[in-house]
Amino acid sequence: MSTTTAMPSTQTFPAASVEATLRADLVDTIKNQAAMRGIALPSSVSAISSMTIHVDSLIAVSILCNVEPTIGFELPDKVVKSGGYSSVDEAIQHLLPKIESRWKKHKGIKV
Repeated sequence: MSTTTAMPSTQTFPAASVEATLRADLVDTIKNQAAMRGIALPSSVSAISSMTIHVDSLIAVSILCNVEPTIGFELPDKVVKSGGYSSVDEAIQHLLPKIESRWKKHKGIKV
């Protein structure tokens, strides 16, 4: 009779998926706002991401809802910096570690 020991599954924060969702949604929102205001934007996502353009905190909060299916729980609004961000890249650099920290806490992983 052989016995096997179940190894605990290692859980890894889905950083690439979360970042891709945040970036795509933030860039789409910026493009829509620019189109409504008649503002010309660069054609590449990386150029839009790095350019100085205000990302409102309310927009960032609404975009969190699109990340929640990936991480499996609801994020509190307070992960978003009050006052917003000066670029898509700044928003992602701030949000990604906050979301990961919440994810670890939710999964019971010591931070």
